[in-house]
Amino acid sequence: MKLSDFDFDLPEDLIATRPASPRSSARLLVARGDDLTDARVSDLPDWLRPGDRLVLNDTRVIPARLSGRRHRNSAQGPVSAAVEATLLDPQADGSWAALLKPLKKVRVGEEIVFSDDLSAVLDRVVDGQAHLRFNLTGEDFDRALEQAGAMPLPPYIAAKRPADERDKTDYQTVWARHSGAVAAPTASLHFDEALLRALAARGVNFTYVTLHVGAGTFLPVKVEDVTTHKMHAEWGRVSAQAAAEIAATKAAGGRVIPVGTTALRLIESAARGGQIEPWEGETDIFIYPGFEFHVTDALMTNFHLPRSTLLMLVSALMGKDRMLRIYDHAIASRYRFFSYGDASLLIP
Repeated sequence: MKLSDFDFDLPEDLIATRPASPRSSARLLVARGDDLTDARVSDLPDWLRPGDRLVLNDTRVIPARLSGRRHRNSAQGPVSAAVEATLLDPQADGSWAALLKPLKKVRVGEEIVFSDDLSAVLDRVVDGQAHLRFNLTGEDFDRALEQAGAMPLPPYIAAKRPADERDKTDYQTVWARHSGAVAAPTASLHFDEALLRALAARGVNFTYVTLHVGAGTFLPVKVEDVTTHKMHAEWGRVSAQAAAEIAATKAAGGRVIPVGTTALRLIESAARGGQIEPWEGETDIFIYPGFEFHVTDALMTNFHLPRSTLLMLVSALMGKDRMLRIYDHAIASRYRFFSYGDASLLIP
């Protein structure tokens, strides 16, 4: 299975840099096997049945991108230089792993000031990642980060424009609860309160799980034999209640439909024994064609990058050739791609 098997040509102007407004007005490509229908996300209740269960990732994206300055005394006097930090994940010792630019210009023990309230010292460097020790912890840190930080937009958006205040709302789901992600579960960005009410009225059920999406979700696959690719690990939790709800839906003949690849990867991690179980820990599950799904009956997801692990995941669900035909239709019909783009409902 070659990386080139998952390639396609995407016109640059189909990469969305802002989401649809309102959220549920985004387009929805419904694929039932080989049958394709062009719809809107607001039509989703029409495509689901009473007793179906949507699985939603309730992670909350932190404003993980920080701009600061390091200060150093030299023979010529005080020297100040700009430093950019992107927080990755908190460490057991209280520090934060982060990407620093320019990393080589910052010395261990040196302070970086991000705002009047927030600063950090470079504690150590491990495998090219900085470990920062901040001057604040707990709720004080959360408040200062909310003020000083910017949303960590994906590289393909950040290359076109900087993050702004709108992104603090746009790049967050309406049900975001548990802080810790540095990328959004983007299929969930299409949901608003009106759509949730319509789905509930249809008899669709909801289950919440948590997977803290990491920056590794944007890492490219660098091996030609995709089966040798090593996935990044992300922390997740499926509670006993969530597992029981999913199991009950399966037993009753309802469909379990994760919203987004993050929710799918998490529930399949919790079901490797064949049935869904409560689960908590780090998952590096890699889903590509040939994978045996134990829980997932369908998937709502955005349109993904060429040669990406996410394209491999949807190909595992729908079949590679069929998935590429779906993408051909999406491109010809000018669907908007990637994190702020349109959505698909994939029903094998």
